[in-house]
Amino acid sequence: MRQAAQNPAQDPGRDPAAGPPCQEPRRGRPRSAAAERAILDAVLELLESGETLDGLSIERVARTAGVGKATIYRRWSGKEELFLDVLRDIEPDDPTVSGTAGLDDLRLMLESMRTRSVAQRSSALLHNVFVQMKKHPRLWTEYQSTVLAPRRAAMLAAVQRAVDAGELRGDLDVELMNDLFLGPMLVRTVHRPEAPLPEDLADRIIRTLLQGLAPHSTNPQVTATKPTPAPV
Repeated sequence: MRQAAQNPAQDPGRDPAAGPPCQEPRRGRPRSAAAERAILDAVLELLESGETLDGLSIERVARTAGVGKATIYRRWSGKEELFLDVLRDIEPDDPTVSGTAGLDDLRLMLESMRTRSVAQRSSALLHNVFVQMKKHPRLWTEYQSTVLAPRRAAMLAAVQRAVDAGELRGDLDVELMNDLFLGPMLVRTVHRPEAPLPEDLADRIIRTLLQGLAPHSTNPQVTATKPTPAPV
């Protein structure tokens, strides 16, 4: 027979008018970091073996990871969302910026673009993942909205901080200035995959834009037009 202390409803020291005893709320099964790691690694293993995104299935990922399908669906709605997390997992981490500096934070973000491209060029897996992702409009759109858009917003904020700090002119369009900083790195990393990516590229881009592209005139009296010859 159970004792009263083990059955609160029969505890003589408890006021019956207080209603049923309070119980701790039931919590869902906690997520397992080991299970998530196994799932991400399983997708990578399948991709490295030559599997395509179209060929991937939740059933096969679960079997490779040694988990049930429900374990995957508790974390991801489907293979496209899972694929995005796999991509984030194998990409270099975004840099930690101060959130207060202007050009210094901008330099960190440009350098991050360069290092991600270096990693992609040296990793056949990472390169193939991007190629496959771009073949799926919905997946590419999701990547742009959840990964690329926040990065662009962070760069815009850094440019604005540089303007506020007097590091950049305040009479120019901030979005245009951001594109001027971003453009050269984007061309080198995306549109010209054969272009060199030296370690000082971010510094060179910023320095060139700050200095301007017009030639420095050594003689302010010299003009671009040829002088008219004197009459004989």
